[in-house]
Amino acid sequence: MKSILEQRPALTQEIEKIAEVAGYLWQNGWAERNGGNITVNVTELVDDEIRQMPPISDAIPIGVTLPELKNTYFYCKGTGKRMRDLARKPMTNGSIIRILDDCASYVIIADEPVMPTSELPSHLTVHAQLIATGSNYRATVHTHPIELVAMSHNREMLGKDVLTNLLWSMIPETKAFCPLGLGIVPYELPGSNTLAQATLHQLEDYDVVLWEKHGVFAKGIDVMDAFDQIDVLSKSAKIYVNARAMGFMPEGMSQEQMQEMSRAFNLPK
Repeated sequence: MKSILEQRPALTQEIEKIAEVAGYLWQNGWAERNGGNITVNVTELVDDEIRQMPPISDAIPIGVTLPELKNTYFYCKGTGKRMRDLARKPMTNGSIIRILDDCASYVIIADEPVMPTSELPSHLTVHAQLIATGSNYRATVHTHPIELVAMSHNREMLGKDVLTNLLWSMIPETKAFCPLGLGIVPYELPGSNTLAQATLHQLEDYDVVLWEKHGVFAKGIDVMDAFDQIDVLSKSAKIYVNARAMGFMPEGMSQEQMQEMSRAFNLPK
């Protein structure tokens, strides 16, 4: 069977980038078993031939109605699929879907009828909001960074911007490359609409959100951008954890030093 990627270099490059990030998630130990999800809006890479492609699945309800997503296309990691396998074979461990005219259902169009993640409604709800606000962000990534999840078990760290300031203070690059900081969502049932709505609310002010005792959810211009922000936050968390393991509380950059950075690099916060 001919792959949708054949003779489509731009789409192929996007899928290869997704596969590369999936490999990083696995290598970092953030994607145990089938943990984590990636969803990318590929509508801009779709041509007329793709628009005419017949579905390879029946219409599948999303569970929510999202008018902003009419006739959009997404690459989605498959349900039950492992990131380490997606890294090697992205089109057999994920699929490309088309949102239908009713904006409440979708069909799979390529390459195989791999059902998307069970958390698809949450991801698509975020994508709908991105489109509604005119954002140029096209990717969402959910994964389980070890040190960040560990820190979410400390109630004192879950206050507004407590972790943001702590992580920013560990190394200058974190403030520079994740300048909006880290939003916090108290524990909610994974995959629930309550979790999705709480995440949406936090994403109004942050690009990365920590789900208490679960993982992180990030949005980005592309999948690499979303990964990079998680990566720098994770590095800061590692520095903090390693310092504590060495028996001392890391001093961190002062508020004055971080404010100096904001002025020097024209950062938003």
